[in-house]
Amino acid sequence: MAIVCAVRWDHRLHTPMYILLANFSFLEICYVNSDVPNMLVNFLSRTKSISFTQCLFQLYFFFSLGTTECLLLSIMAYDRFLAICCPLSYPTIMTTKFCSSLVIFCWVYGFLWFLVPVIFVTQLPFCGPNVIDDFLCDLGPLLALASACVPIPGTVLLCGTMSSLLIFATFFYIIVSYTLVLRAVIQVPSAAGRKKAFSTCSSHLAVVFLFYGSVMITYVSPGAGQAEGMQKFTTLFYSVLTPFFNPMIYSLWNKEMKDALKKVLGGF
Repeated sequence: MAIVCAVRWDHRLHTPMYILLANFSFLEICYVNSDVPNMLVNFLSRTKSISFTQCLFQLYFFFSLGTTECLLLSIMAYDRFLAICCPLSYPTIMTTKFCSSLVIFCWVYGFLWFLVPVIFVTQLPFCGPNVIDDFLCDLGPLLALASACVPIPGTVLLCGTMSSLLIFATFFYIIVSYTLVLRAVIQVPSAAGRKKAFSTCSSHLAVVFLFYGSVMITYVSPGAGQAEGMQKFTTLFYSVLTPFFNPMIYSLWNKEMKDALKKVLGGF
């Protein structure tokens, strides 16, 4: 929230890169709130139960926000590619209006992408005992519960295919973009310019590898079964720990953001 306020109040940060960063920070707030509050309630609850409807809503919002994060990270990579590899045309291409359109696309498409798999999950038979071996209604444990009743190869294939398409397409796009960016950074004659560009890209890449590393382990083959405890650990890592570290990565590796945050936090 401090990052969102800093971008909102500091006119120097009214640029596409920081507008994307503010949206990313707001997304992380929503992402954490899709699962952590219920997890904290379950710490104090004896029954640790959740209704089927609530479970499906949590599944939908959790995956939709995760999809939006993948898309937003791709747009951030595109922004850095334009800024560093095409500096002369960057101001005319990445206008505030175009940047806002890309952000709207991420949010809308993110909430549409997993709608079909979630609808398929609602049609699955859950014959009991409906005990989810996880701290949220995640895709893998739900598919495992349903497959214990009847074979569901079609649903597993659909969910795995859509997860893999999203994850690998956005991940490879980001990697290719930053490969071109780093190649351009090496050719920058100014040492100060190289340092600034590399610092910005390093923070983005750190967030990408933190998020995608754990997501790939979990969702490329949902319901396929993992080592005991691994599913919960990887889910906890990218749904709680990664959003916790992301603001620190972005704020500590960026001088402009650090200065803006000092003003915002100093005001309180």
